[in-house]
Amino acid sequence: MQDRQTSLLGAQAQQQVNQSRFESLPPALQLGTAELADWKSRINRFQRQVAIAPPPQQGSLFAVAEAPGQYGPTTDVQSTAETLNPFTLPQQNTEFWRWQFDDVGVAALYFVIDYSADLLLYVGETVKSNQRWKGEHDCKRYLLNYRQVHYQQDLPSQLGIAFWPHAPAERKPRQQLESALIQRWRPPFNKENWQFWGTPFVSKA
Repeated sequence: MQDRQTSLLGAQAQQQVNQSRFESLPPALQLGTAELADWKSRINRFQRQVAIAPPPQQGSLFAVAEAPGQYGPTTDVQSTAETLNPFTLPQQNTEFWRWQFDDVGVAALYFVIDYSADLLLYVGETVKSNQRWKGEHDCKRYLLNYRQVHYQQDLPSQLGIAFWPHAPAERKPRQQLESALIQRWRPPFNKENWQFWGTPFVSKA
């Protein structure tokens, strides 16, 4: 990732972006303040328990140790999913895909987070981290709805994205790790978890 990706919009600049984007839009969803607070609170309670869960014990005496934060052929997918905490990764701006890069990036897992509420909203995988989201992506619409509801109810949100750049280059093991993380954290924007949290932000604005 390029160094310029580490720079985030300041609070005032982000507020101006939100205002220009949402003030002229009609209400996207019929979701009251109390309903929204309850929805976020249920997810937060669950994910907080996941974050403080003790790391798993090494299951094999013959596994070769990997460098910290690395994923290799001797690393078990499930144990990696259980030790990888998205909230400890460097925060990036969700508009990163608009920047110009000299390369396509690396294979990575990525995590969309509302840092103001400590909510992991979405987990995804990509083989080209610098090019992800340049086209159509359903999660962009979910985030627009989420931001819009918070803006119209005068509630804070601080959406960011975090990358884990040590994912397997091969598609199948990378997707297996993605699936394990989705199952573990139950992020509400991943369709696999709609049954747990409902789908208040996935409809069209």
